Amino acid sequence: MEEKTVLIPSISCGHCMMTIKNELGYLADIDSVEGDVAAKTVTVKWNAPLTWESINATLEEIGFAPEEG
Repeated sequence: MEEKTVLIPSISCGHCMMTIKNELGYLADIDSVEGDVAAKTVTVKWNAPLTWESINATLEEIGFAPEEG
């Protein structure tokens, strides 16, 4: 299993977080999606063959692009 925590500046409320959790939940091989609205962070756990590139593309598509470090 892989795990990544990212900053998503466009998170402003619980509805934003629910949208992220729901949309990523549609991807096969997502294990969990946890978020902190106040910190504007999301932690995603997933299994192969899903890749971070696919997860990131989904986040960008729904308007919640992670900030690149």
